[in-house]
Amino acid sequence: MKGRGCWETASVRSFCSSGCLNKFKKDDSGDDDEETATPTDKSELHNTIKNLSLKLDDLSTCNDLIAKHGAALQRSLNELDSLRIPYESSEKLKAVNERATLFRITSNAMINACRDFLELAETHSRKWQRALQYEQEQRIHLEETIEQLAKQHNSLERAFRSSVPGRAANPTQSFSEGSFLTPKGEDSEEDEDTEYFDAMEDSTSFITVITEAKEDRKAEGGTTGPVDWTPADNVLDGASLVPQGPPKVKRRARIPDKPNYSLNLWSIMKNCIGRELSKIPMPVNFNEPLSMLQRLTEDLEYHHLLDKAVHCSSSVEQMCLVAAFSVSSYSTTVHRIAKPFNPMLGETFELDRLDDMGLRSLCEQVSHHPPSAAHYVFSKNGWSLWQEITISSKFRGKYLSIMPLGAIHLEFQASGNHYVWRKSTSTVHNIIVGKLWIDQTGDIEIVNHKTKDRCQLKFLPYSYFSKDVARKVTGVVSDGQGKAQYVLSGSWDEQMECAKIVQSGPSSPSLDGKQKTVYQTLPAKLLWKKYPLPENAENMYYFSELALTLNEHEEGVAPTDSRLRPDQRLMEKGRWDEANTEKQRLEEKQRQSRRRRLEACSRGCGAEDAEKEADGYTPLWFEKRLDPLTGETACVYKGGYWEAKEKQDWHMCPNIF
Repeated sequence: MKGRGCWETASVRSFCSSGCLNKFKKDDSGDDDEETATPTDKSELHNTIKNLSLKLDDLSTCNDLIAKHGAALQRSLNELDSLRIPYESSEKLKAVNERATLFRITSNAMINACRDFLELAETHSRKWQRALQYEQEQRIHLEETIEQLAKQHNSLERAFRSSVPGRAANPTQSFSEGSFLTPKGEDSEEDEDTEYFDAMEDSTSFITVITEAKEDRKAEGGTTGPVDWTPADNVLDGASLVPQGPPKVKRRARIPDKPNYSLNLWSIMKNCIGRELSKIPMPVNFNEPLSMLQRLTEDLEYHHLLDKAVHCSSSVEQMCLVAAFSVSSYSTTVHRIAKPFNPMLGETFELDRLDDMGLRSLCEQVSHHPPSAAHYVFSKNGWSLWQEITISSKFRGKYLSIMPLGAIHLEFQASGNHYVWRKSTSTVHNIIVGKLWIDQTGDIEIVNHKTKDRCQLKFLPYSYFSKDVARKVTGVVSDGQGKAQYVLSGSWDEQMECAKIVQSGPSSPSLDGKQKTVYQTLPAKLLWKKYPLPENAENMYYFSELALTLNEHEEGVAPTDSRLRPDQRLMEKGRWDEANTEKQRLEEKQRQSRRRRLEACSRGCGAEDAEKEADGYTPLWFEKRLDPLTGETACVYKGGYWEAKEKQDWHMCPNIF
């Protein structure tokens, strides 16, 4: 027993000296609540607490043994010292006594250190126990909620059966599609084909009950008839999730691997807290070899969703696909924590892909402070999209908030349906310490201004205590009369599904008095699924297949196109030192251009008016117009770019590179 206890004690000392004690001291500082938590498996936490408790018991045992045997040894030496013994033996005894004294002093020091460690470990053991207790209470609360919902479901079944004439005579007869009735009859306690999903308590205001659609239910008549689901069934076809046919132009499938450059981020960012990110001179080490205009064009990666939406006969079904398209634009951001290049004023980017994608896209940087880009897309499949996005960003020390401002317009030519929505807020966490990760938060409302259909999307922020899948998105599509028609669910980095609502009603109030809406739906159908990343994507900035082609050299583009930007091209080739030098040259050239505009304006107006005029750069391909739907002034494409490209007449383009 003695040997085992001492070996366990040595193990605990090694564990403590390797940094565990420092971790405990860090937790005492009070900063542990602010640190970004990482989800930990509950069984692992249980085992850790169990092993630590065993080691603490061994420490306590060794403490008692050392104290006991040390005292006995000291008494024995004192007894020997009182005996009359020869001088030579007396000297040896004296030496032994001195060594015993040194051993006693060292042991006492170790015992005191072990006692301190024991107290500290017990304190944090209680913290862990409280965390585990909270998790257990949350699980019990969730189980009680699900049980309560199941009871409500059964009571609704019985009430509904008793209210329908003729149902009692044939309890096994099935009702129409989406009914609360079960094929098992009155005695059935649960429908095996029904699954229950309860959302986070504070995240969504509804609960979804999914009912399998059975063939015998479809044959019966009732209050809810069969649902036409042609567009969604097409989406479920695997062939429809990828572009059809090989492209006529072979595009590149890789770029040079990202070089490994070390850089002290804090030395650059420590003086930038609270400042506008676009005004901070940043080296290319924090960038990816794409401009913000190219990142904006990446929103079109899943354009096939809009191509399918053209053929929807129902406006609410079309809204589902539009909502999936709006969510899909965030899928490229999950690993993309690098900053895109801030475009030069007057910089453009075109995507001329009528052959394989069926669309043409044009972006222009129309303002530098604040950075603002105008975007227009025309699709030969019957839709057009336009937006002016102004990026507002703030560095807060531990995280970076990126807030895109401006409305996105989408119009279908055949139906005249006109959709408007805005982007959510992106947050980059662990800017200074830890692994960078990005989250999307906030609400998005999509409105069809022709039919008044609406879609409310909620991007749930990451929570350590949440049992939901990370990056979750939920939503409800309502028609022009405000009646909910579809429930949307999924994650912004993987996929989105929608389910037809066949019945809805309020739930019983929860323990805290809150009440949610219960939606009974048909089984969910897939709307959108993310394409897999290319091979070796982790060494190519996690670019998608489309992103790899955006900066590919192309003949005939305007001289202001992002593909021709020299610092961005040098960075893509891995020559970062040269890219930083070139970036400084371009920024100084842009400052000189602004000073010249300011001097030209100051000759005919006051200083303040000249300042505004110098900032009010006149775009080349877009013009300011009042948006009648939002009441805001935004840049709208005025035409002329593709005609100039066809003639290769670029005399009007400024020399910005």
